[in-house]
Amino acid sequence: MSGTKPPCHELPDSDPEDTSEELTEMVCLESDLRDGQMMEVEVRHHSVLLTRSEGKYTAIGNQCTHYGAPLSKGVITGQTVRCPWHGACFNALTGDLEEYPGIDGLPCHKVKIQNSKVYVSINKKTLWQKTRIKRMGAAVPGVTHTILLLGGGAASLICAEILRQENFGGRIILATRDELLPYDKTRLSKVMNVESDTILLRKREFYHQYDIEVWLRKEALSVDTNKKTVTFDDGSVQSYDQLLISTGCRAKPLDVPGMNLDNVKMLETPEDARKIHEACMGTNVALVGTSFVGMEIASYLIDKASSITVIGSSELPYQNTLGSEIGRAIMKILLEKNVKFHMSDHVTEIKGVDGKVKEVMLRSGKIVPADIVVVGIGSKPNSEFLRGSKIQMDPKNFVTVDKYMRTNVPGVFCAGDVATFPLAMAKDRMVNIGHWQMAQAHGRIAALNMLQKQTELNSVPFYWTILLGATIRYAGCGEGYTDIVIKGKFEDMKFLALYIKDDEVVAAASLNFDPAVSAVAERLVAGKAITKKEAESHDLSWLKLS
Repeated sequence: MSGTKPPCHELPDSDPEDTSEELTEMVCLESDLRDGQMMEVEVRHHSVLLTRSEGKYTAIGNQCTHYGAPLSKGVITGQTVRCPWHGACFNALTGDLEEYPGIDGLPCHKVKIQNSKVYVSINKKTLWQKTRIKRMGAAVPGVTHTILLLGGGAASLICAEILRQENFGGRIILATRDELLPYDKTRLSKVMNVESDTILLRKREFYHQYDIEVWLRKEALSVDTNKKTVTFDDGSVQSYDQLLISTGCRAKPLDVPGMNLDNVKMLETPEDARKIHEACMGTNVALVGTSFVGMEIASYLIDKASSITVIGSSELPYQNTLGSEIGRAIMKILLEKNVKFHMSDHVTEIKGVDGKVKEVMLRSGKIVPADIVVVGIGSKPNSEFLRGSKIQMDPKNFVTVDKYMRTNVPGVFCAGDVATFPLAMAKDRMVNIGHWQMAQAHGRIAALNMLQKQTELNSVPFYWTILLGATIRYAGCGEGYTDIVIKGKFEDMKFLALYIKDDEVVAAASLNFDPAVSAVAERLVAGKAITKKEAESHDLSWLKLS
């Protein structure tokens, strides 16, 4: 069935809302809001976002469904509202989600103009509703078309949800080696003592309601694309009509003696996070790696560990991503919190006593006393099970896809951290970007194209990292940038960095400069160039700062 469109079934229209149960309030005079503007208004103590575009007023919930950011502080472009914190986008007319990392839509309210006054009505049935799941279908008896999703992360979950939203009536199987239902992995390095139940993206009942089968603790060992089957570690074999590979990546270990000692930790699961939290309390911690995850763990442990020593191969943290200027500022902040740094150095051996870590030997000859070693030096793709198959991978064993998330094998798609894909804003240059939001976007595009609703990937990468309670936001793809323009001051903990390549802005990072990064993301996704001259200008009106 790979050449045919999977079966979809139209849902009956829902009953119209009961308009007799509404709370209505006059929220502003018509002249208060101009086209292209939005504002937060209150309707019976409930926060509502009022927008106006082409003379039409709309009202939706004002709290982003991701982490509750006030959307009124974000950016509006046409009918799209982008969150100021993490870049999620919503349709101002419908409240529907248009860009991740949020996974739900917003409630939509009625707006009426009477005597040059704007009135907003909230239905009492949805009075306390802050999020809205888009209407979804379920499996239809007799439909045997099977879509198999390998991996339990964000890409697989979103793919399954979009399939049901688009009324796919066949069988959906989500198979993962994880022990948990899909969860918010971005939290693990930020709140390391997190309870697993609190970070689940959907409860078990959700999967039952929409006929999404979830197989936990089930790892794929091989794929036969001729027979269209996947063999699992328990010996079972599952056939498929269409396949999504979204097995993600795993932490890369140090290739040194002593890596297998007790108290050498790597972060992959909520259980790993809790073990690191417990093991580091009141101990001497050596943290290897200065990536986003490594720096978040260092920040998290500051008031918990007796001492923290960071070991990095570059001269400064974030040097290859955020640049030397930001890396130097972050390093200074952490030094003031008594975090020690050994930069431009490498671990050569981890020595232990009675099987437990005692000290870390560096190439420079320095010796770092340690009770715990946490390794965060990057990741490697979970793609070994594809060896011997016809599915094409790049030299680093990431799966290669096109702008529709299709592999070279018909009916086989790939999404998330394990994929190398063409990035539209980078002129379709092939990239691998392990961002949470991009994995979700991949899942959506894969689902739509599985249903032959041809849709290209056009998302702009959006990332955030938290250090000492402050959030650095990042949008775009700054790889290969040649210049950087800085607005604000690092010492004031308020700045915007604009990364320049070929005289155009290709990425932005900020701290306490909202909604600048969201404004940059909007320009990039629309394909509207931000010139170096514009970036250097003192006129920042184009950033739509609140």
